[in-house]
Amino acid sequence: MAAFSVRPALPNDGSFLADMVVEAANWRSGGIRPRPTVLSDPVCRGYVAGWQRPADRGVIAVDDGGRAVGAAWYRLFAAGAAHGFVAVGVPEVIIGVTPLWRAQGVGRALMQALADTARTAGFSRLTLSVEHGNFAETLYRSEGFTVVETHAGRDTMVRSLR
Repeated sequence: MAAFSVRPALPNDGSFLADMVVEAANWRSGGIRPRPTVLSDPVCRGYVAGWQRPADRGVIAVDDGGRAVGAAWYRLFAAGAAHGFVAVGVPEVIIGVTPLWRAQGVGRALMQALADTARTAGFSRLTLSVEHGNFAETLYRSEGFTVVETHAGRDTMVRSLR
């Protein structure tokens, strides 16, 4: 397994987070959604616009050369502003890992570090949304997320942090 470490996301990481939104949208092999198309979607754009708002927190995985290879972060949203909204005050997780680093423990390390960050910040739950068929759902389930709603080819999943 290649070496990587996890650090807190910083205000100047917004561009990389946008890259990771695009990676997350392109989880299917052979079906590429171009960056402008992904980021023109209001929900996808909302995951990174104005990073880093006061309640935004995240973590970045970096390889042993210091290059960012993945990120997980959370934001608070109002109803209808994000795919995984469940309630005011429940942050939604967004995660993306570059293709070469998938299935190497990066996603799990990011999810665990982000859960610790959220717990320390006083949150009791996290939510996320995953498209049907996305292999990452196995990771989410193994990290304690359960499906609470299914709509339009997506599952909304919630994890208790207690």
